[in-house]
Amino acid sequence: MIWEYGFQEIARPPEPEKPAATPIIAVEPAVVATDSRSDDKPSNSTDLAPPRTTRRVAFVAGNGAYKNAAQLEDTLFDARATASALRDIGFDVVEGTNLTRDAMAGKLDEFGKKAQGADVAVFFYAGHGMAVDGVNYLLPVDADIKSVRDVTSGTALNVNLALDQTMGDAKVKLVFLDASRDNPFAAKIKSTATRSASVESGLAEMKSSEGELIALATAPGQIAFDGPGNTSSPFTRALIEHITKPGVEISQAMTEVRAQVSAETNRNQLPWVHANLIGSLYLNPAGSGMTTALTSAQAELEFWRSIRNSDKAEELNAYLSAYPNGQFKGLAQARLAAIQNGPPTTSSDVNASIDPATFTDDASQLTEDQIGLDKGQRRDVQRRLNGLGFDTKPNGTFNDEFRSALKRWQTARGYPSSGYFNRLQYKALLAEIVASTSPSASNSSDKGPTRGATGGGGGHRGAGAGSSGTFLGGATGGMFRH
Repeated sequence: MIWEYGFQEIARPPEPEKPAATPIIAVEPAVVATDSRSDDKPSNSTDLAPPRTTRRVAFVAGNGAYKNAAQLEDTLFDARATASALRDIGFDVVEGTNLTRDAMAGKLDEFGKKAQGADVAVFFYAGHGMAVDGVNYLLPVDADIKSVRDVTSGTALNVNLALDQTMGDAKVKLVFLDASRDNPFAAKIKSTATRSASVESGLAEMKSSEGELIALATAPGQIAFDGPGNTSSPFTRALIEHITKPGVEISQAMTEVRAQVSAETNRNQLPWVHANLIGSLYLNPAGSGMTTALTSAQAELEFWRSIRNSDKAEELNAYLSAYPNGQFKGLAQARLAAIQNGPPTTSSDVNASIDPATFTDDASQLTEDQIGLDKGQRRDVQRRLNGLGFDTKPNGTFNDEFRSALKRWQTARGYPSSGYFNRLQYKALLAEIVASTSPSASNSSDKGPTRGATGGGGGHRGAGAGSSGTFLGGATGGMFRH
């Protein structure tokens, strides 16, 4: 009997007839989902080949609500942000969060069907994982592992078998595992093992096959950092930012991912990559990247919103490391200096006293004119925005440059972003700047960040225990084998 997807004893269906082998050349035509025409032929030429339609699919899973292991806060954010970013650049995404063994099998079954013959297939997982005897496993949220046998009998997902059985037919395969967390079951396994099982703290090294790239959040056997609060981990955040940049080749993108994660964690975490790609691969070719550029800006905004009222230096350092030229750099530096030189700023107290209507009432040219700001007051507004890190010339003229700075401030604060004031927003700005220019924060905006605590903060990502349990038993019954 053969265990297949869904963990039922059924006969394996006949293998579909595979098309003739095609050279794996991961160049732009393999990933561009847009029509193209030759520059040297007129648009009405009758001998043009039909535009190529590519198929790009992705499996994205984030497990955090574990029943028998430490719960993880950032993995759901990791999965949702990754799924959204991949959809923005044209991927058909199979997404799941807090998946039990059976639910994970169902999602993998769906992904496996879509990935057959795909031009590009992506496998992303965030959650607990483990390595036993050099084999990597991923843990569903209902996993309860007490021994090596629990792993090998199908409680955990065998990564190698999962990849082979779901995306083995794809022309290009990209695997991203943000699962190098402290192994929550290691002690149990070692106490019950009847043989000497090698249970590693992080994931084990993996070898890519032809046309494949495998990336781990940190080096084999090492532990990766979680994200601060409800934000993505350093690895996932960097991954989303760089692999979706327009016109950036995947190898260069991964180099930038490694550099960003290393800087953000004070060199305590360095992603590991093993690639065997043939040709160049662009997930977001230049010319079709507006939505991705927006996604990167949104990622920065989400990060900033999560720490904007923080009094923790490590969180502000993490932002400055991840976005050294970010739009909130000045404000982050001012807050950091205030923390280091004295009591934290009282911006959170000010925010607590803001009229709730500030977050909902529209602002327009009319509402701004009703305030009646003279030129001196306009200069004061511009100086205040500068002090908060939203650069604009204090010339007393509300021109396009000022409107852009004001929009950035409004967006960062969660106010309606129109580029115009109403009375409530103007009052909020005055109150905020008073708090930010307290004695402990004065003249601090020019001071750079001090690299102290590791960026990212939070707990550690751990690998769970396991040995060679099939892809969740074989690969869901070849992944999860009984």
